[in-house]
Amino acid sequence: MSTKIKYAYKSHNTWVYRRTYPKHLQELLGSGLKRSLKTADAKEAKRRSIEMNQTYANIVSEAEAHLAVGVSASVESANEVHTLAVVSPRYQRARLLGQRIVADLASAYLAEVSNRLRPGSFKSVRFAVKLLVSHLGHKQVGEVTLEQGKEVLGYIVKLSPNVRKYRDAEDASLPQLAKLSSKLEPQCYLTPQTQQRILKQMQQFLEWCVGQGELQVNPWEVLKVRERPEVSPHEVLTDEQVSILLGAKDRVVHSALLFGLLTGMRSGEICGLMAEEVTQKGNLGRFVHIRPNAQRLLKSKAAEREIPLHPVLEQLLDTSLPREGRLFPRLSVDRVGKHYAKLRRIHPELHGTVFHSTRKWFITKCERTGVPEHFTATLVGHHSARSQNKLTYGLYSAGISDAQKREIVDGIRLPQGVTP
Repeated sequence: MSTKIKYAYKSHNTWVYRRTYPKHLQELLGSGLKRSLKTADAKEAKRRSIEMNQTYANIVSEAEAHLAVGVSASVESANEVHTLAVVSPRYQRARLLGQRIVADLASAYLAEVSNRLRPGSFKSVRFAVKLLVSHLGHKQVGEVTLEQGKEVLGYIVKLSPNVRKYRDAEDASLPQLAKLSSKLEPQCYLTPQTQQRILKQMQQFLEWCVGQGELQVNPWEVLKVRERPEVSPHEVLTDEQVSILLGAKDRVVHSALLFGLLTGMRSGEICGLMAEEVTQKGNLGRFVHIRPNAQRLLKSKAAEREIPLHPVLEQLLDTSLPREGRLFPRLSVDRVGKHYAKLRRIHPELHGTVFHSTRKWFITKCERTGVPEHFTATLVGHHSARSQNKLTYGLYSAGISDAQKREIVDGIRLPQGVTP
């Protein structure tokens, strides 16, 4: 027995709504309302037919109102066009699971994650997803297979760290980038850690497709990088290297280097410092309150903290830095990194270090002067298990006092012979 829906009929496997207007309104509205319901499912067509009935009623009601105020066929003959304020529902045509193109889904995914990720993190995700799109963007997402995933991973393993910087790499696909890497930098490959990150970001995109109802399962869920990813941390600055850095007197990053060495702040925290965040606490001197502001967010909740300023930094505030607004108005994380790389080229002794090494130097100094680890964690904005069960100090303590913080920071000494 065929399904029957009032005012709707099935044509070429698609339900169509059709209903005739009252005769006295046909000169104004036409003979009737006809719309495709864009579905082959009877239950869905019945629901949409009910919506169209409401639309029909609204159109008839507004047309009656027009006639009541003198809108008639005579007005129509005077070439006046009257638009009804009723909007007819627009339905999306039904698609089979996995029918959407990978490139279209990737655009929607990037638009969504751009709103919740910081610029640096989004740049990394965008790079990984664009690599995937360059190779499989023309395919339907349901056609993506595990074998293709292994193929993509094989290309990722062959990429060099600098391949995107070459002119020939512009608009190149993933296989072309792998070939270009082998040609220009045959012995230089991405580390297993970076390979794993790129693969994970591609897998997260496919997981998002599953969550959006575009895929039933993630076909790349079992893929892994063969080599075990290992973190290769940058080196800790020695006192000799600190002397070289500060002796260089770099006009761009010298003051930022002092803040990194004497507070343990991250480069992003330093670049976003505001003069209004510096407060005087009586005889304890000046403190800076690290918190989210219009210039930057924080890495974690623990990163929000108050740090006493070293006497060297207090002198810097009084002599060189702005009294309002940003303390470093021309600095960005990118610029800090590039200028530190320039110093590293000029002074080969700095090989293996980065700006973040200043934070490591501060933490090392704290440890070597006998500061308890959870005290240091409070100053540098790390989550810290302050007792074995993470309860007594972690939940019940208000943390170390400002006087204790001041004592720790004042105990940090720059290498002998260094003039800030």
